[in-house]
Amino acid sequence: MENRAQWGTRAGFVLAAVGSAVGLGNIWRFPYVAYENGGGAFFLPYLFALLTAGIPILIMEFTLGHKYRGSAPLSFFRMNKKMEWVGWWQVAVAFVIATYYSVIIGWALSYTIFSFSKEWGEDTGGFLMGEYLNIAATPGEFGSIVPGVFIPLVIAWVITLGILFKGVKKGIEKANKIFIPTLVVMFIIIVIRAITLEGATVGLEAFFQPNWDSIWDGKVWVAAYGHIFFSLSIGFAIMITYSSYLPKKSDITNNAFITGFANSGFELLAGIGVFAALGFMATQANLPVSEVADAGVGLAFAVFPQIINEIPVFGEVFGVLFFLSLVFAGFTSLISICEVFVAGIQEKFNISRNKAVLFGGGAASIISIVYSTQGGLFFLDVADYFINQFGIALAGLIEVVLIAWVFKQLNPLQEHANGVSDIRTGLWWKICLSVITPVVLGYMMFDLLKQNFLQQFDTESGNYGSYTDSFILFPGAFIAVAVIVVGVLLSLKKWSKSTEEKKEVG
Repeated sequence: MENRAQWGTRAGFVLAAVGSAVGLGNIWRFPYVAYENGGGAFFLPYLFALLTAGIPILIMEFTLGHKYRGSAPLSFFRMNKKMEWVGWWQVAVAFVIATYYSVIIGWALSYTIFSFSKEWGEDTGGFLMGEYLNIAATPGEFGSIVPGVFIPLVIAWVITLGILFKGVKKGIEKANKIFIPTLVVMFIIIVIRAITLEGATVGLEAFFQPNWDSIWDGKVWVAAYGHIFFSLSIGFAIMITYSSYLPKKSDITNNAFITGFANSGFELLAGIGVFAALGFMATQANLPVSEVADAGVGLAFAVFPQIINEIPVFGEVFGVLFFLSLVFAGFTSLISICEVFVAGIQEKFNISRNKAVLFGGGAASIISIVYSTQGGLFFLDVADYFINQFGIALAGLIEVVLIAWVFKQLNPLQEHANGVSDIRTGLWWKICLSVITPVVLGYMMFDLLKQNFLQQFDTESGNYGSYTDSFILFPGAFIAVAVIVVGVLLSLKKWSKSTEEKKEVG
């Protein structure tokens, strides 16, 4: 009899998977990516990428976890012993992301409180960088800990680790059943308020206006594949881990389609809300939308406070709902990211779940203090860039190539998925994973390497973020290489016999 933790319901698993996929990037990255890459026309390559890479990889990773019943390293090990290091590489990537993702949730918690009194004042960018983050150190220097960032960071970790201590069913599943419906309701309210603002139609026209010429630009297609890859939490062990907790009779393919389309639905909702608000801001400032549109930290913590300042009625309520949405979206993703290394540590070292949460989560929380210092934003920026581009994308490429071409595991995985699913995967699934995805991801990696290393010391192109060479190499490139080395080293330690002998479902 299997004593592995399991989801209580299918809805619990789907909400957890959707919760992992729906993160900060859906709110502050997707709208701008779509706008920059053809507006309404971008949805064509976006949908194509979802159907030829996103959902096929989701099916593959769901099947891996369900078939081999383990964390990513253990699932890869049971499929082929020579692939275990890939699982540990992905676990190390998740660990690094957890260290800085947590501090962004801390920022969102702070800004939720600030929204009640619009504490950021008129100069929202100056408040963010000066009064709040208190940036004084040059890149590479830590400076002192900023209490206003450190305290909410601690709160974020207490909540996250508390949920993880409760386990899969009573912790993660229960939390997502609260977080995801609440997040959707809050964001629907945000969208309704945003589209009723003066000038909202200007923003929505900018967002949806199709630039059909962009369809012929290869970079737009690469942007679509890149976004789908990062958005769906594929390539860094989350979906393998989550699906390993599924009951033996679970519809894998259906779950993958539901997760993929639910994530895309929320991204569309986010795009409408964000660009309706940006249209209002552009109208108030008598500027084109292109002048006020932004992405990432700047959009969330500088542009949106400006928008909240301008909203004539219930601006504070709009602010509280917006930043609470970031908090909830952040928590559902951070919980899934942490579960990756908690599961890996628990199985590899044969310890209790509580000890795995304590060691793994404790280590991540301590390291995250780096990002609450005066120089923390610079470390976060470089770590995020390099671990995303050369961690998630590269690990995903290696994973797909090894499974499809080197160890030829697509057939057994397909048989397993088809055996438990209503929707059967056919030739399209194999072509997507063996041809389309490797080609697109391979081109992405070549382009990134060319931009970041082949031209690294070109005085005209400059470094990423205009940082110094030493800061780009450490911590930037160093982190990207270190996670691979850690992956290989951890794979050298042998599994306990009892863990190794439990093979697979059906």
